[in-house]
Amino acid sequence: MELNKRILAFVRLKNFFDNFLNNNFRKSDLLFQQYETFAEIVKTEYLHNGWFTEENIKYSIGAISDSLSEQKIEIWLSKYNIVNVNKKLNRVGVILAGNLPLVGFHDFLCVLITGNIFVGKMSSKDNRLLKTVSQILVTIEPEFANYILYEENQLKNIDAVIATGSNNSARYFEYYFGKYPNIIRKNRNSIAIFEGNETQQQVEKLADDIFTYFGLGCRNVSKIYIPDNFDIKRFFEGVFKYSEIINHNKYANNYAYNRTIYLMNSVKFYDNNFVMLKEDTNLSSPVSVVFFEYYSDIKDVIGFIKNNSDKLQCVSTDIDITEIETIKLGNTQKPELWDYADNIDTIEFLLNL
Repeated sequence: MELNKRILAFVRLKNFFDNFLNNNFRKSDLLFQQYETFAEIVKTEYLHNGWFTEENIKYSIGAISDSLSEQKIEIWLSKYNIVNVNKKLNRVGVILAGNLPLVGFHDFLCVLITGNIFVGKMSSKDNRLLKTVSQILVTIEPEFANYILYEENQLKNIDAVIATGSNNSARYFEYYFGKYPNIIRKNRNSIAIFEGNETQQQVEKLADDIFTYFGLGCRNVSKIYIPDNFDIKRFFEGVFKYSEIINHNKYANNYAYNRTIYLMNSVKFYDNNFVMLKEDTNLSSPVSVVFFEYYSDIKDVIGFIKNNSDKLQCVSTDIDITEIETIKLGNTQKPELWDYADNIDTIEFLLNL
């Protein structure tokens, strides 16, 4: 398959996603059957994974669609020499995480756009969505049928591995797949930095970074750094728009459990009946809890970030900081194609196989 043909297929997939989100399909459309199948899976996926609400799945589809414009794909790929690189088709085993809906789509895209064969090993928590997207892509471009495989059991006959999981699973991956060229991703967290004079609208944008997908992703903000004089009430006022999140059963169970543990152990925390704010030096907070630290000199925070870059995925802030890479508040869950997980260039890795 020529590169232009691969690009066009994904642009057409974007059009499918846009039509799906806007309910813009007719029975006469060639992809109408795929639309009906996809709509049913999106609507019922929460029965298989309670975290995968229809709203969150559609958010993920929207974020993917926004990144798949032809212009963005061409900008993304312009720094690489893809056309004549692969003299053989490499079978790339991709072990996918299951914490967010379609979380492995970017790896799926990278493998296929570079002309390699995608051999997916799905998480039991998310084993339908990407397979359905694959079927839609093959309907759009039938040649992809030879490039997309799914392995239900052990990965075999592969030339490289991309694996995403926890720090514990990473040790397993390294043991079993260390002999292959590999990308093995571990736990990461995202943080936010306030200057102190943020508007309520800016705090509301931070709320998006915290609560989208219930805070289950590595791009979700789990900790905020606030100046010494910051009024905690302003945080709770800004995040109030997510107050209905407590009506989700799994989230509510986490909230009740963590609150009980803190109360039983006489741990100091702030609470607004749907999220807790706790002063803590750790980066990774449990679901329904946001950690925070006060700072008196922002240079100390920047120094910490530089020394712990291997543990961080995103730094969300509206402060103009030149020493480190940051993302504007409210944008951590809207990654572009060139925003690689763990800051490892997946395309470069695949082209060097």
